[in-house]
Amino acid sequence: MREAEAVSDEAMVAFSKLKTAMLLARQNPELPVDVGQRALMRVSQIEQQAMGMSTNLLRVHDELSKIAREFAGGDGGDTTNISPSALGMVVPSEEKEPA
Repeated sequence: MREAEAVSDEAMVAFSKLKTAMLLARQNPELPVDVGQRALMRVSQIEQQAMGMSTNLLRVHDELSKIAREFAGGDGGDTTNISPSALGMVVPSEEKEPA
């Protein structure tokens, strides 16, 4: 589980570096301002998909931890506790839209 989570995080870091490099390259004054816009939009989509994958991995981790506690009596180590907000189940108050 930890390996899959680490790979997910590494992918998100790589996408971020790619997007940064693309934006820096586009700042060349000899290029039109719209160069690479579609590619940037696609990288942004990839970043969103990677975040979804990361969140789903957290959900899997949470579910497996619950199964381990219920059926195996835990693993004898530290209990894995994942906050509901990390799973997208609760929106922190500072992120809620005003009424």
